[in-house]
Amino acid sequence: MKSLEEQLQLIKRGVVDFVTQNELEQKIKNSIQKNKPLIVKLGIDPNSSDIHLGHTVALNKLRQFQDLGHKVILIIGDYTAMIGDPSGRMTERPQLDHGTILKNVATYQEQAYKILDKDKVEIVFNGGWFEKLNFRDIIKLISKFTLAQMLEHDYFDKRFKKGLPLSIHELLYPMMQGYDSVMIKADIELGGTDQRFNVIAGRYLQKEFGQESQVGLFTPILTGLDGKNKMSKSLNNYIGVNNKPEDMYGKVMSMPDKLIIQYFELVTDVGLEEISNFEKSMKEGTNPKDIKKRLAFEIVKKFHSIDAAKTAETQFSKVFSGREDPENIEEFRVPEDKLSIVKLLTSTKLAKSNSEAQRLIKQGGVYIDKERVDDFKKEIIIKEPFILKVGKRKYLKIIQ
Repeated sequence: MKSLEEQLQLIKRGVVDFVTQNELEQKIKNSIQKNKPLIVKLGIDPNSSDIHLGHTVALNKLRQFQDLGHKVILIIGDYTAMIGDPSGRMTERPQLDHGTILKNVATYQEQAYKILDKDKVEIVFNGGWFEKLNFRDIIKLISKFTLAQMLEHDYFDKRFKKGLPLSIHELLYPMMQGYDSVMIKADIELGGTDQRFNVIAGRYLQKEFGQESQVGLFTPILTGLDGKNKMSKSLNNYIGVNNKPEDMYGKVMSMPDKLIIQYFELVTDVGLEEISNFEKSMKEGTNPKDIKKRLAFEIVKKFHSIDAAKTAETQFSKVFSGREDPENIEEFRVPEDKLSIVKLLTSTKLAKSNSEAQRLIKQGGVYIDKERVDDFKKEIIIKEPFILKVGKRKYLKIIQ
C-alpha cells in the first residue's frame, strides 16, 4: 500500500473540497497501519441510457481509489432514481418507473467499465435494502431528520421561499442517499460539488446509527462544450462516453481553449506535471490547437483505444485541414425523389425542427456536395447519391 503522501497526491487531484481533510488523512493512516482498505462509495442514478464526460469525473476518482488498493462500491440507485436527485433543481424531476430504470442500468454499467476495473468494483443496487423496509422502518429513518435540517438544502430553501412546489417525496432523497452509506459502512463518499448536502446527510445518519462518519470528497462540475454551462444532454453541450471516436475527437476540438486544462485534469490520465507544462506553454504563446489535439487524442484513447484515437486524429486532419469528406459516411435512404431542404434536414434528424433547419441554412452551415445551400425554400431532387453536410462534423450520404 502506498504511503500517506503518495495517496494524498493522487486523491487530491481534481478535488475542490473535503469534509474533512483531517479526517481523510486519519482514515488513510489507519488504513495503512491496519493494512485494511477503505470502503469508497459512489452512487449513480440511471436516469437515462447514456452517460457523458461530466459523469465520468467522479468515476475517474473512483478508479484512482481502485489503483490505490481500496475497496470501491458503485451504488446503482434504482430506488433513488424513482425520486430523482433534487440537487441544483428548481423543479421536481419527472418520476421514472422501475422498469425504465432497470433498462438504463445495463448501459450504465457497460459505460462505467470503460473507466473502472471491472474485477475490482462491487456493484450494489440500493433497492436491495429499500425494498425490504416496512413502513415502521421508514418512520424510524425519517424521524432522524427535522424539516429545519432539510431546508438547509440550498434548493429546498430556495423553492420553499419562492413558493415553488416542493413535494414531500423529494425530501426523502438525501435521507435515502445517506442510508446507502449506512448500509455499506462507507469510509469515503465521492460526488460533485452539488452533492455536498446529500453526503453530509450520510455523515449525520451514520453517526445516528453508531458508525464512524464518512469523509466527503467533492469534484468540480465539468463545464460543457459551450464554455458556460455544466455538461448536459438537454443543453447539447456534451460528449457522450459512447460517441464515435471521430465525433468525440471533433467535439473536443470545437471546445473553447479555456476548457483545455480543466478537461486534461478531470477527464484524462495525463500527469499533473505535464498538464502544468501545457498550461505554461499556452501562456507563453504556444498555439492552443496543438495542445487541444493532444487532449482529443487522450480522451478518444481512454474511451475507445489508441488505434481509434490515431484514426480519429487522421480523419480530423483530412476533413478539417485538407477540407476532404470523411470516409465511411453513414447512408440515409429517402423514399421521395423530391423534397424541400428543410424536410430533408428534419427527416435525417440533422435538425430537430423546421425552425432549426432554417436557422442552420441562414447561418451558412448546410452543404450539398460541398456547395453551400442559401435558400431554405430550395427543393432537392434526388437523382443520384450526394453528401449532405451540416456544421463542421455532421455528414450523411443521401440515397433513394
